[in-house]
Amino acid sequence: MSHQAQPFQETPEASEPETPHLDFAGTTPYEDYVKADVLTHLQHTLSEDPGEMVFLVTTQVMELWFTVIVHEWETAAGALRSDDVPTAIAALKRSVRELEALNASWRPLGQLTPAQFNAYRAALGEGSGFQSAMYRRMEFLLGEKSASMLVPHRGAPRVHAELEKALHEPGLYDEVLRLLARRGHAIPASVLERDIAQRYEPAPQVEAVWTAVYSGDESDEVARLGEALTDVAELVWRWRNDHLVATRRAMGAKAGTGGSAGVAWLEKRAQKNVFPELWTARSHV
Repeated sequence: MSHQAQPFQETPEASEPETPHLDFAGTTPYEDYVKADVLTHLQHTLSEDPGEMVFLVTTQVMELWFTVIVHEWETAAGALRSDDVPTAIAALKRSVRELEALNASWRPLGQLTPAQFNAYRAALGEGSGFQSAMYRRMEFLLGEKSASMLVPHRGAPRVHAELEKALHEPGLYDEVLRLLARRGHAIPASVLERDIAQRYEPAPQVEAVWTAVYSGDESDEVARLGEALTDVAELVWRWRNDHLVATRRAMGAKAGTGGSAGVAWLEKRAQKNVFPELWTARSHV
């Protein structure tokens, strides 16, 4: 005896999505954790131009990415001090993805015309990106040390103290070179004992060490650390170049805000590589 198929009958439970918990005594747990209400009320534009909002929000987003990246690089530096290379590489790899997101922040600003930028540029006053304390901490971790860059922050004691501490602490590359020395590589005493409050300068002996590392087993832990650092360095270089192009497009060769040299200063920065011997050693492998 045949049975005719019966049409599927939806139950009320199948047709209605499960209702999430909606009733909270105070703020939502999401708000308590993310502080979204604080974040979304930090935008106070100073001009009537509607384009100022995207400039302000994009700059604030950049500051948040700076904060995350500093956290990753400090995590990596601490792991290297403890000879924990896998943890350091993991932090560096996370920072690569974060640097990619940071660099993408230039897209909303990358095609500003001079007229568009001038519509709210006066609102910046003496403000300039080189005054960013968190970006300065990033630069210090990369070995770009300069005591003079603390001067703009003298009026903010907490920020100044944090930057002064960072100035006198080993940078990320300093910790890498110390690790290499502990593992028997010929890092010279002049590099290991240098004044870490000064900008890192390349040394031929360090280049020779990286040449030997890259001439050996590519799966070696130190070689993989070198590649993670190179990924970071490449994206830092891309950040600087994207900044240069966006600035050149928006304001040409005019002086920058805050008395900076504008495009001329950015061009000089874009020509430099961080972790320099990781690049020059490749010519000798």
